[in-house]
Amino acid sequence: MHIPMQVDYGIRALVDLAARRGQGLVRAAEIAERQSIPEPYLARVLHSLQRRGLTTAQRGPQGGHELAVEPAAISMGMVMRCLDGPQTLISCLDDAGDCDRSPECGQRDVWRDVEDAMWRVLDSTSIADLVNRTGAAARHEKGDAIGVR
Repeated sequence: MHIPMQVDYGIRALVDLAARRGQGLVRAAEIAERQSIPEPYLARVLHSLQRRGLTTAQRGPQGGHELAVEPAAISMGMVMRCLDGPQTLISCLDDAGDCDRSPECGQRDVWRDVEDAMWRVLDSTSIADLVNRTGAAARHEKGDAIGVR
């Protein structure tokens, strides 16, 4: 499975915004630098997230971006659907007519199970979960004790 760059960048930007929630507006340039995302591309991704109601933005010298939704309410699956649309792993899952072998194909049900499992994981993993995982990974890297908050 291929995760489009816009989805990766969108999730990274949302995690960045969630980690700074309550600290005021965050400039796109700051997110781009911290997350190693090309700023022009990030601007388009942030605009898409804003159109979908996941972020808000304010223009001007004191402007920036912030989450419009609680981080725990934004799932990776939601972001994937917002930025990439409802894609399937293999075209015959949407339309069995795409393949003349679908009626006797033993793979189709397996691919459906794989896709269902993928969406369960994405839909059950929130931006808040990723912020927590990022914090845990950073603590582990620094050699801090596990379980320190």
